[in-house]
Amino acid sequence: MAEPILIAKNSERELNLLPDMANRHGLIAGATGTGKTVTLQTLAEGFSQIGVPVFMADIKGDLTGISEAGGGHEKVNERLEMLGFTDFPFEGTPTTVWDIFGESGHPLRATISEMGPILLSRVLQLNDTQTAVLNLTFKIADENGLLLLDFKDLRSMLQYVAENSKEFSTDYGNVSKATIGAIQRSLIELEQQGAEQFFGEPAVQLVDFMQTVSGKGIVNILAADKLINSPKLYSTFLLWLLSELFEMLPEAGDMDKPKMVFFFDEAHLLFEDTPKALVEKIEQVVRLIRSKAVGVYFITQNPMDVPEDILGQLGNRVQHALRAFTPKDQKAVKSAAQTFRENPELDVEAAITELGVGEALVSFLDEKGTPGIVERAYIMPPHSQIGPITPEQRKALIDNSIVAGHYEEVYDRESAYELLIAKAEAAAKEAEELAKKEAAAEEAEKKAKEEAKAKKSSRSDSTAGAFAKSAARAIGSNLGRQLVRGVLGGLLGGSTSRKRKKSSSWW
Repeated sequence: MAEPILIAKNSERELNLLPDMANRHGLIAGATGTGKTVTLQTLAEGFSQIGVPVFMADIKGDLTGISEAGGGHEKVNERLEMLGFTDFPFEGTPTTVWDIFGESGHPLRATISEMGPILLSRVLQLNDTQTAVLNLTFKIADENGLLLLDFKDLRSMLQYVAENSKEFSTDYGNVSKATIGAIQRSLIELEQQGAEQFFGEPAVQLVDFMQTVSGKGIVNILAADKLINSPKLYSTFLLWLLSELFEMLPEAGDMDKPKMVFFFDEAHLLFEDTPKALVEKIEQVVRLIRSKAVGVYFITQNPMDVPEDILGQLGNRVQHALRAFTPKDQKAVKSAAQTFRENPELDVEAAITELGVGEALVSFLDEKGTPGIVERAYIMPPHSQIGPITPEQRKALIDNSIVAGHYEEVYDRESAYELLIAKAEAAAKEAEELAKKEAAAEEAEKKAKEEAKAKKSSRSDSTAGAFAKSAARAIGSNLGRQLVRGVLGGLLGGSTSRKRKKSSSWW
């Protein structure tokens, strides 16, 4: 059985998170600057110490200090002294840094097919009609053995569907070219945000997130300071990661500790402008992934950022201070207070507004899975460094990582784009050959007509020539001679007769 993880302490007792209850999920909430990041680091570090791999997004760029030993921090020393800890070892945890853009960590990619049309339609912010056409495009690609790996695969597939829309409308219904065009424009917008670098190969292998080193779980940190500027891509990626893990892992039942733990910082981004159907899908995954021994922890400013059905599944809670400046804030404070198991000795609603930095209301599940009575306590400082590491330390972390060199080189194997290009080229070549054959046939037909005309003309000339020759032969014949004589006699005969008459008159 794994040792309990010490998270907080008050004057009366230590508050521990039980590892066998850690897959019942959790929540870290509180206003900006109240200590959520340190709580997140303490939890992640505790999981790593008992051999549980962790994945978390680094929104502000200050979580990488978990890879280095702590110590020398004035506020940490004050907290340890206040809590009565004199022997507190400082050490780092094994860490792997990732970056979708490949700048601050190992490149992190997924294929278009792995993302799927549902999550992709969300990141593209498509309407119902456009989502239906995108689903259709994926279906046609699957039926024709066309892999969708990167952006150019999807673009070429959409173009193919548009060009053959009449053919597909028979089996799938009307496919509007205008709808295809709208999806293409959304792809361009997403591409401009840098998402093109995320889609492709080699795609990340989730087993690389689940490794241990010397018995300690790897802490996987996603550099999200730039990614957070594309909130749809950020939230969709995290949902995809959770869904893929759910599909990959077998049923585990009750275990003494989780196989892996996810921390979703800025959790409200997962649910803003999210269709009801997708929220229900998130709820389902969160509920069912517990059976795969995976814990999910949401970090947000206000518990009300998380849908009620999902909030009800978060058994382990750390609530930092909330501000109550407006009626809306006051309502949020009251709602947050009502989510805890009541403590007769504590006015929870009042305490939420009074908590100092690093102080929180804590309630963890007990060994029976029952929420513990909420208590006010101070969060334990981490054993690792608070704050970011230097660029030189980050580079060393990347170079010496257990996945160093596995994902850096992009490769582009034959997929939809290449196959459709080849198909188009083959069709163009076939059309060219057909055009050549048609041209040759036309030329042959033209030549045949010319030869026939020439032959006909030759027959006419032959007839006239034959007549002339026949006439010439007739002239040489007796009849010809008679004709000639007759003609010549007619011409000359008059003169002879007159001569004869003249002669006779002399007689």
